[in-house]
Amino acid sequence: MIRVLIADDQAMVRTGFGMIIGAQPDMTVVGEAADGVAAVELARRLRPDVVLLDIRMPRLDGLEALRLLAGSGVADPVRVVVVTTFDLDEYVHTALSNGACGFLLKDSGPALLIEAVRAAVSGDALISPSITVRLLEHLSAPAPAHDDAALSPRELDVVKLVARGLTNAEIAARLFIAVGTVKTHLASVQTKLTARNRVEIAAWAWERRLVG
Repeated sequence: MIRVLIADDQAMVRTGFGMIIGAQPDMTVVGEAADGVAAVELARRLRPDVVLLDIRMPRLDGLEALRLLAGSGVADPVRVVVVTTFDLDEYVHTALSNGACGFLLKDSGPALLIEAVRAAVSGDALISPSITVRLLEHLSAPAPAHDDAALSPRELDVVKLVARGLTNAEIAARLFIAVGTVKTHLASVQTKLTARNRVEIAAWAWERRLVG
């Protein structure tokens, strides 16, 4: 079972996330925290597989709690996915530099929340597609000479849609293939590009101006 701790100052949010997590056959909620101090204490005591952490909370904000749980110098870091209402680049950069395994907006939907938890457990990182696209649009590096890294035409199709911020389910629907097939293509792409996650795949596509 994937053990999840939910930290958010809003009871309704904690309840909603708990229902989403609890509906998964391989996930369980092991604790809830309404402020940052409690989140750090519970995470250290319960050692969950993943912590879902809000940013703006009483007593200790989520970014500082994240630094204490997963920042540089932490001997045994906890996997943390930041889930917030605030779509600010400053928060995204700070969260990722403090060791976050994901950054989601609260309106991302249940499917992406579950995908982010699974990604964190597997050592990957998932960022809300809309944030990924916005960050990558500001890439200032010169475009490298075009190369397809030996990707197949279908793999290139998947890469372009990842770079546009589509989820696996949306890519499957757009290309009329199964979600499992999308995951297979992405695994192959990661190997060929030596990319650690879909964010690096998207960056590769944007750097080569494969999306407009």
